[in-house]
Amino acid sequence: MLLPTLLFFALMLFGMPIAFAIGIAGFSFFLTSQFIPVSIGIQQVATASQSFPLLAVPLFLLAGHMMNKTGITRRLISCSNALVSWMAGGLAQVCILLSTFMGGVSGSAVADAAMEARILGPEMIRSGYGKGFTAATIAVGSLITATIPPSLGLILYGFVGNVSIGRLFLAGVIPGLMMMVALMTTVWIIAKRRGCGAEVKELPSWRTVVATLVDAIWALLFPVALLVSIRSGVFTASEVGAFAVVYAVVVGALLHRELTWEGFQEALGETVVDIGVITLIILFSGMVGYAIVFERAPQTIAEVLLGLSSQPVIVVFLILVFVFLCGLFIEATVLVLLLTPIVLPIVQPLGVDPVHFGILMMTIVTLGGMTPPVGVAMYAVCSILDCPIEDYVKESLPFIFAILLVVTILALMPGIVLFLPNLVM
Repeated sequence: MLLPTLLFFALMLFGMPIAFAIGIAGFSFFLTSQFIPVSIGIQQVATASQSFPLLAVPLFLLAGHMMNKTGITRRLISCSNALVSWMAGGLAQVCILLSTFMGGVSGSAVADAAMEARILGPEMIRSGYGKGFTAATIAVGSLITATIPPSLGLILYGFVGNVSIGRLFLAGVIPGLMMMVALMTTVWIIAKRRGCGAEVKELPSWRTVVATLVDAIWALLFPVALLVSIRSGVFTASEVGAFAVVYAVVVGALLHRELTWEGFQEALGETVVDIGVITLIILFSGMVGYAIVFERAPQTIAEVLLGLSSQPVIVVFLILVFVFLCGLFIEATVLVLLLTPIVLPIVQPLGVDPVHFGILMMTIVTLGGMTPPVGVAMYAVCSILDCPIEDYVKESLPFIFAILLVVTILALMPGIVLFLPNLVM
């Protein structure tokens, strides 16, 4: 595995697209192997595409793009504004709450961060918030979408690790809400210290709150409908993706009446681009996954980790540190596909629930997108807001600390993560 690893990082260093860097590095393993025919590598690419659960990825991508064309985002902003703009750091609080709501719509942290940076970012800066604080609030806040269903990362984790996607969706709800509370508390503390007041001076009336909730009801019901339909057995995790697309079209065309034919075509075009990128990564990672298993990488890493400690909690923390370091340099989707086959066989024999570990892993992996040197969400937000990276890094530290605190609590108390899956399923 030394040659493919070195080749992968070399290609990344020279700016090769991630999918092709993975494909070339994976294929080099079969070209240089004396025991495995090259044709096996081609078969692994084809095999990776033959998965029914994988259908959920393009369908949820399409549903997310459709929802962005239906006026749902505007309604969720109005709802968030009514609920939390009276708190210290008003607009920043709106960003965090909106990320929680958008997690149930977009399923993508980068998409959520880019959308908020375009819509709310300029307004926050005009209101007196610094560019660094604005960018950090938006980028790190988008991390909530890593666990709030329908998270694309959880779908990929469940697909690669053969873990129930329905249980993963349920398990992500409470951690997502805990991250929301932690980040909103962080915003409140910073706003109080800097004298940033509320956006509005009075509490909103019940009539205003109810009106905005009713206006955004179809967006708010979307993740609930997904979880209920999976739990009741009406749809499998893959079929519910198709339901999500139909739901988005019905809401946009018949209920909100804002989904135009042009918007429909734009959503299809954007989805095709996203699917092409993600599918190439998934297919080419099939070769790498085979090489990882053939070279007994999980067993080797397990022996090293167990040599340091036999305590499951300590091993989990060591793995999370390793995953976080990888996330500093590699995009989250790639890491999930590459590392899940390595780390799951390590933690499962120790009695760690794969659903519990999946939530921890997805949070830490996605956090890499908000940190230097290659954080995708970080660069997206900073480029949109014209924010210097050093300002972003300084302002993001309290938010990252809050997230790590939540992850530590979840790692030490798995019952919090597993409460809903065990209760409902």
